[in-house]
Amino acid sequence: MTKSEALTRSELIDQKLAWSGWNVKDPTQVVEEFGILTGLPDGVAEPRSRYEGHQFSDYVLLGKDGKPLAVIEAKRTSKDAAIGREQAKQYCYNIQKQLGGELPFCFYTNGHETYFWDLENYPPRKVVGFPTRDDFERFAYIRRNGKPLTQEFINTSIAGRDYQIRAIRSVLEGIEQKQRTFLLVMATGTGKTRTCIALVDALMRAGHAEKVLFLVDRIALREQALGAFKEHLPNEPRWPTTGEKVLAKDRRIYVATYPTMLNIIRDEAQNLSPHFFDFIVVDESHRSIYNTYGEVLGYFRTLTLGLTATPTDIIDHNTFQLFHCEDGLPTFAYTFEEAVNHVPPYLCNFQVMKIQTKFQMEGISKRTISLEDQRKLILQGKEIEEINFEGSQLEKQVINKGTNTLIVKEFMEESIKDSNGVLPGKTIFFCATKAHARRIEEIFDKLYPQYKGDLAKVLVSDDPRVYGKGGLLDQFTNNDMPRVAISVDMLDTGIDVRELVNLVFAKPVYSYTKFWQMIGRGTRLLETSKPKPWCLGKDVFLIIDCWDNFEYFKLQPKGKEIKPQLPLPIRLVSLRLDKIEKANDSSLADIAAREVNKLRRQIADLPQSSVVIKEAAASLAILDEENFWIRLTHEKIEFLRAEIKPLFRTVSEADFKAMRFERDVLEYTLAALNDDQEQADTLKEGIIEQIGALPLSVNFVKQHEALIRAAQSAYFWAMANEDSCDQLVAELGPLMKFREQNSGQEQTHLDLADELHKKEWVEFGPQHESVSINRYREMVEALIAELTEHNPVLHKIKNGEPVTSDEAAQLAELLHEEHPYITETLLRQVYKNRKANFIQFIRHILGIEVLKSFPDEVNAAFDQFIRAHTTLSSRQMEFLNLLKNFIIERERVEKKDLINTPFTVIHPQGIRGVFGPAEINEILQLTEHLAA
Repeated sequence: MTKSEALTRSELIDQKLAWSGWNVKDPTQVVEEFGILTGLPDGVAEPRSRYEGHQFSDYVLLGKDGKPLAVIEAKRTSKDAAIGREQAKQYCYNIQKQLGGELPFCFYTNGHETYFWDLENYPPRKVVGFPTRDDFERFAYIRRNGKPLTQEFINTSIAGRDYQIRAIRSVLEGIEQKQRTFLLVMATGTGKTRTCIALVDALMRAGHAEKVLFLVDRIALREQALGAFKEHLPNEPRWPTTGEKVLAKDRRIYVATYPTMLNIIRDEAQNLSPHFFDFIVVDESHRSIYNTYGEVLGYFRTLTLGLTATPTDIIDHNTFQLFHCEDGLPTFAYTFEEAVNHVPPYLCNFQVMKIQTKFQMEGISKRTISLEDQRKLILQGKEIEEINFEGSQLEKQVINKGTNTLIVKEFMEESIKDSNGVLPGKTIFFCATKAHARRIEEIFDKLYPQYKGDLAKVLVSDDPRVYGKGGLLDQFTNNDMPRVAISVDMLDTGIDVRELVNLVFAKPVYSYTKFWQMIGRGTRLLETSKPKPWCLGKDVFLIIDCWDNFEYFKLQPKGKEIKPQLPLPIRLVSLRLDKIEKANDSSLADIAAREVNKLRRQIADLPQSSVVIKEAAASLAILDEENFWIRLTHEKIEFLRAEIKPLFRTVSEADFKAMRFERDVLEYTLAALNDDQEQADTLKEGIIEQIGALPLSVNFVKQHEALIRAAQSAYFWAMANEDSCDQLVAELGPLMKFREQNSGQEQTHLDLADELHKKEWVEFGPQHESVSINRYREMVEALIAELTEHNPVLHKIKNGEPVTSDEAAQLAELLHEEHPYITETLLRQVYKNRKANFIQFIRHILGIEVLKSFPDEVNAAFDQFIRAHTTLSSRQMEFLNLLKNFIIERERVEKKDLINTPFTVIHPQGIRGVFGPAEINEILQLTEHLAA
C-alpha cells in the first residue's frame, strides 16, 4: 500500500531516526517543520502567505549545542527520494546563511531509500540508516580538522619500502580526489598489513579517520592482525581484547571476521550504526565477500580499501567492480616478480622438486601391485582382480598407506634442514582432507617415534587447541617443535611464519589464486633482528610437488573454471516458483495455493535485521498487499524471481540438511507434475537412499520408524501425493542431521608398498635460474673453503696479505680447472656485481670484506633519499623508482636522459614536469654521486 508523506514520516522515517537514537518528540534533538527565513521579494514588506519568505524543512537534527547538524527532506513512499535532493540542499545552505556556523549534512528519503549528501565533499550516496548524534559530531570534527593528505607524513618505521610508500600515497591521493574505494594488489609477503597500518596511522594523524575496521576471513588471521596493530600502533585502543564478545564502542581499531561482523550488524540489541566506521579494510578481498558477507560492506558504505595477493591478471571482474576499478587496473600493484628481482630481494624465491609415485602415475591394479603385496592380499581374502583404481582416485575412493609413507620418507630425505642438518626446517604439508591429514600425522609418529609425537602436528580450523597463546599454531610459530604443520585449507592463506623453508603439496590444487596463496606461505624473508635457532638463514625455500600442480597451471594458467553455485535457499525458492507456475498453467489451484502458502512463510522468515532485506523494503511492501497473492500471473511470478528470490542469499541460520531434503522432495513433485517419469524416478531413488540412511538406533529417529519404513516401499510411492510428500518433509526433514554419512561410496583402504616413479628438480622462478645460482654459489664457497687450508695464495688472501697479479692469475687458472669451473664472469653473475674483480670476490667469499654490489649502493642511496623526503607524491615515487632501475641497468645517467624516454612516460616534460628546481638539483647530485 502506498503511504502518504505523513504516514511515511510517522511509520518509517521516525522509526529509522529512533533506531539511530533520535527522539522525534524531543525538540532539543529533532525539530519538525523547521522554519527557515529566505527573505521577501523586492517591493514586498509583509508575507502574503504562510510560505512567502519562509521555507519549512521536514526535519532538522540538532547537536548537543542546539545547532543544526543535518537536514532531512521526506517524500512519500510512492515517490522517488531523489525528488527531494535539490530541496534538501537549498535548505542546508539557507540554514547556514540564516544562522551562520557550519553547513548542515544533507539527507533525503522516501522511507525506503535514504541518501546522504556531504555537500562540498562527496556526491550523494545511498545509505542504510541515519547517523547517530555521535556520528554527526565525528563527521563534523573530521570535516573541520582534516588536513590535506597529499603532504601527510608516512611513518617509514612501519612501512618504509619504496613500493609500500607508493601504495600509501596512491590511496591518500585518491581520498583527496574524493574517491571512496581502493584496491591494492600486493604479492604475499610484501607487507600488505604493514602498508595498511601505516596508511591507517596517516589517516588518523591527518584527522580523516577515528574508527577503523579491519575485516578478515578467519580467526587465526584476526589474531595475527591484532598483533600487528598492537606492535605498530600500540597506543590506539583495539577491539576485541581477550574474551570480548559484545562490540565496545570506545575503541579506535576494530578487527573482526566477516561472520562476527555480520552477526553484530544483524543483532538489534547491539544497535551498531551503519556510520560507525570511517575506514574499512577488506583483507584478501577476493574471498568471502560476494554472497552473504557482501552485506557487511553494503551496511557501512564508508571509505573502503581492498587488499589482495591475487595476481592482477587473475582477479575476476567482480572484485574490480566492487572497488570501482577498471578491469586489470587496481589502485596500486606490486608483483612477486618485482619483489624477488629487487636488489636486495624483498621476497624469497623458491625451487621445486616434483615427486610422483608409481601408483599416482599408473594407478593401483594387479599390474602395478608387487607380487609380495598380492600374496598378502590373497591371505587377507581379497580379490586382486577387483582392485582397480586410477592414480587420480588416491585419497578419494582409495586410501593407500604405502603412498603416503613414501611421500613422508622422501620429504624427510630431500627437505631443507635446520643448521644441524638432521631435522627438517619449518614445513607445511597441504593435505586433501582432515582424515588425510590425520593419516600423515600417524605416519610421521610411526616412522620417527624418537620425537614422541612432537615432530608433526595437524592444524585444522575446527580444532580449538589450534588457537590462542600456547595453542598449536603459536607453538608452530614460536617454538622449536613441531617442525611440520599438517593442514587442510587453514594454513593455505594469510598465516605469517617467516621461518617456513619447505612446502609439501600432498594434494592437487585447481584454483590458481589459491595455489599462489599457498606458495606465498614460504616467500617471506627472515627478520635478521629476531633470529630463531631452528632457522638462522633462508636464501631459498623448497616446494615438494607430489601432484604435478606446476605442470597443471602451465597448461591451464587460470586453473579450473568453477561455476558459481546458487545458495541452497535460493534454489529451493526457485523450484517453488517453477512449481507454482506449472500448477497455475495446469489449473491445479489447490497445489498452487499450497505452495504459495509455503513461499509466504519462507518470505516471512527472512532475517529482518539484514541490510539486504531492509533495502528491499519497497519490493517487500508490494507483497503486503493481499491483492498481490489472489492471482499470481506470469508477470507477478517474474517479479518474485527477479526481486524476491535473490533476497534468500541472506538466509544463514537454517537446518540446511532438512532444507536439502525438502528441495529433493520438491524437485520430485515438480518432475511428477511435468510428467517427467525418468527424472522423477531418479530423484525418488535419491530420496529413498537418504531415508534409508536414517539411524533407527537414535531415539528421535525411532519415533518415526513407521513412516521411515513405509517411505522405502514401492507402495508408498505408487500412492504418493502432495499430502504424503509434505508429511515426508515435515517429519523426516528435521531428522536428516542424524543421517549416517557412510551410505555413499565407501573408500577402500590398502597398505601396499609404493615406489618412486619420478623425482626431478625444476628450475622455476621469475628468471628460471634461482636453483642453479644458489647451488652454484654453495659449490663455489665449499671449494674455496676446502682449498684455503693448503693453497698458499688463498692463505695469503685470508691473512690480509697482498697478492701479485701473477699469483692472482695462477689462482684463477686453478679454480677454473676445478669443478665447478669458477670464472670471473660466473662470479659476477652469481654475486650480481658486474664491476668487482676476481680477488675481490675471493675476499668476499672468505668473509674478509663485504662486497657491496652496484645495485645495493643504488638501492641504499634511493631509500635514504625517499626517507628524507616523506611528502613525495605517488607520481614522484614512480619517477624515482624508474630512475633507480634505469641507473642499475645502465650504470650511468646524464641530465638529458631525464627529459627523454622512458621518463616522458610519467610526464611529457620528464623530470621538469614532476619535480621543482630545488628537488631536481638534489636528484642530479644523487645521480652524479652514484655515477662517480
